[in-house]
Amino acid sequence: MKIVLTRVKNASVEADGRPAGSIGTGFLILLGVETADTEADAEYCADRVCGLRVFEDAAGKMNVSPSDAGAELLVISQFTLCADISKRRPGFTGAARPDQAVPLYERFMALCRERGFAVQSGVFGADMQVFSQNDGPVTIWIDSKSR
Repeated sequence: MKIVLTRVKNASVEADGRPAGSIGTGFLILLGVETADTEADAEYCADRVCGLRVFEDAAGKMNVSPSDAGAELLVISQFTLCADISKRRPGFTGAARPDQAVPLYERFMALCRERGFAVQSGVFGADMQVFSQNDGPVTIWIDSKSR
């Protein structure tokens, strides 16, 4: 499972031209599910995201957890994170098919909700436009295979 996480002041997504989700302060999460991913990958990623101390404390240091910062999460399915770019035209055979990806995508969001986070999402497989006001900017790459 691959994640690109950006700390944001706000973010929103439209799917097929309609509002689908929006958050205030928190994380915009682009999430790609790979063919070898399991529920353990979703658990690892949820643990990393929900415990990532990248919000500023009173001294201006990144030392505050998302829960203590009142962060919300906007999760967008992003199979292109699993692209093979060894050639000029990307290949996506490493990306999980929807029958495998959707349950893991939903499990990741459920795990974050279980940890007390408000979670919004896009629409899996839809044409989406994502808008965000990056904060910092702080952008972090998480790969469940790099544990």
